Amino acid sequence: MFDFLRRSAAAGVPEAKASAVGPLMAGAATVGGSAVPGRQAALAEALRPRWTARDTVSLTRAGFLGNPMGFRVVRLISEAAAALPLVLQDSERRYEDHPVMALIRRPNPGQGKADFLEAVYAQLLLSGNAYVEAAGVAGPDQGLPGELHVLRADRISVVPGPDGWPAAWVYEVAGRKHRFAMGEGAGPICHIRAYHPMDDHYGLSPLEAAATAIDVHNSASRWSKALLDNAARPSGAIVYKGGDGQASMSPEQFERLQAEIETHHQGARNAGRPMLLEGGLDWKPMGFSPSDMEFHKTKEAAAREIAIAFGVPPMLMGIPGDATYANYQEANRAFYRLTVLPLVGKVTAALGHWLAGHAGEELALKPDLDQVPALAAERDQQWRRVSEAGFLSDAEKRLLLGLPRLAEEG
Repeated sequence: MFDFLRRSAAAGVPEAKASAVGPLMAGAATVGGSAVPGRQAALAEALRPRWTARDTVSLTRAGFLGNPMGFRVVRLISEAAAALPLVLQDSERRYEDHPVMALIRRPNPGQGKADFLEAVYAQLLLSGNAYVEAAGVAGPDQGLPGELHVLRADRISVVPGPDGWPAAWVYEVAGRKHRFAMGEGAGPICHIRAYHPMDDHYGLSPLEAAATAIDVHNSASRWSKALLDNAARPSGAIVYKGGDGQASMSPEQFERLQAEIETHHQGARNAGRPMLLEGGLDWKPMGFSPSDMEFHKTKEAAAREIAIAFGVPPMLMGIPGDATYANYQEANRAFYRLTVLPLVGKVTAALGHWLAGHAGEELALKPDLDQVPALAAERDQQWRRVSEAGFLSDAEKRLLLGLPRLAEEG
């Protein structure tokens, strides 16, 4: 792979169909992988709650890599969205075979359609931004890219121009940078971003909106783990009743007692083991407080908030106590209708518009709703209503169904 930092000697060589950031990623691998540490913004006050820093790396580690609910909702949405069949059409016809569709089916040598789109959707969900790079040229008579690559959102930054619109993008790994200039027409980067009311250049991630619930859920899991390590029961108190008016233990006695407890009475393997106390020591067990009893419900409430922030019905996540939908099938239909389809529509519209600019054609890339099993009943009803509407012409019916007009319609 060529080093773009020393490209002056090869100015006359045609550009290879490979990602321009490949040399940066290869260099980063030699210094231990990701070289972009998360910004540590923990509060200094020890008595205040410690919240996860609101940057992409920290949120991804806490909400995706370290949280089962966040992991599952992102995988559920991205896999469902990537599995939807896509169609390409213009005002005249729907294409079965087209260079754009061939590029989507095989975007690069290392990924197929499902892997590529899943990465795009996951980046958008985790960071609020998805960046797709156009690498090389498909052929001498085509303006389409030869390959498409998904770039990590935490490594790329937008460079605003004098008018406020993006003028370039900078990809940085291990201190090495590559600049993608906007250029004329369709640029080398397709930036897809979620709506953010307070930022002109970056999108808002559902992970950030759910960050508080994620912290609560993670803290509840750590509390449960600590309880299991402590013999799966609340702690008690060892009361020392010294003789001859002595109300405190010597340092040697205290350290010995601590060592005995840690060695023989803590942890799951010591659960139920009887405690042998010497003279002057008495065990006073402590029961669960009302706050302890409510802790599990707090964790379920946090899990529900995480699912809602991403648009996944809690019923699909196995969260008890949710009766919003009558049955699982209805919840699954709502999941596709309210979450998956809007996401796929947004991403495919952006990719289709960007690739159409490269190809020099007016093309629309969108999901094929007639091949979504979860929407089969709705589509059957729509087709039946439209076909039975005698006051509509065939052209109007095709328009309502999202189909291109027939060639003989002119």
